[in-house]
Amino acid sequence: MALKATIYKAAVNVADLDRNQFLDASLTLARHPSETQERMMLRLLAWIMYANDRLQFTRGLSADDEPEVWLLNDHLGVDLWIELGLPEERRVKKACSRAQQVALFTYNSRAAEIWWQQNRAALAGFRNLTVWYFDDAQLSQIASFAARNMNLQATLQEGTIWLSDGENNLEIVPVCWQPAQ
Repeated sequence: MALKATIYKAAVNVADLDRNQFLDASLTLARHPSETQERMMLRLLAWIMYANDRLQFTRGLSADDEPEVWLLNDHLGVDLWIELGLPEERRVKKACSRAQQVALFTYNSRAAEIWWQQNRAALAGFRNLTVWYFDDAQLSQIASFAARNMNLQATLQEGTIWLSDGENNLEIVPVCWQPAQ
């Protein structure tokens, strides 16, 4: 018998002072049995960083032809493609050719740094690609907010994210390895 995804609900209040974006959203995240809590929470954090009424989670690990999160336009074109992990160059190339903007969230400190050294030059050619990096300590702190029912407040300003669940507060400073040009 196949294991089923675990469903998480998140009520998220986002105040992005840099983009002048203020949003309240009720989100549903399905955590695949092979997905870690850290990775699931990184998907949620990616959604928060690019918060938009139309930004949606996809089938993720269950679909090879979709990102983790995307923003489709009215013509079903992809305005934003959000990928997690350490993908092969051809997957990044596919994303950059299909979407107006691509954000890649890398994690797993040791593996990510090796991956970045091997792929940095090739990825520099993708002008619509932003590469974010989260170290293991930050990811562990983000994962500590995971609960089946979450109520989160996020404030983004000048490259810093303040995340709160009413009892705990966390300051997150993502590292941008490559900004879009």
